[in-house]
Amino acid sequence: MANPMRGEVEIALDGQAQVARLTLGALAELEQDLGADSLLALAERFEAGRFSSRDVLAVLVAGLRGGGWQGRAADLLTVEIGGGPVAAGRAAAELLARAFRIGA
Repeated sequence: MANPMRGEVEIALDGQAQVARLTLGALAELEQDLGADSLLALAERFEAGRFSSRDVLAVLVAGLRGGGWQGRAADLLTVEIGGGPVAAGRAAAELLARAFRIGA
């Protein structure tokens, strides 16, 4: 079970609950994977609804890996994410929101 106070979000992959969390290492991986100028800019893109499916995938992979998952982006192409693309987008946005929570 995910602990929101630790910045965790639960994501179901093929019916199995996984915990995702954007740790510092996961954030560094995300920044590199997306070639982002800054993670704040990426968070602002999500906030404004200007994100791509590639952004969602990258955030989910980084978060899942931060939560201990050993998979890669290619693995997410072949699994069913609980709730589909809309839930995946929400989970990615929630991961970013929790990672940048003020006063955490």
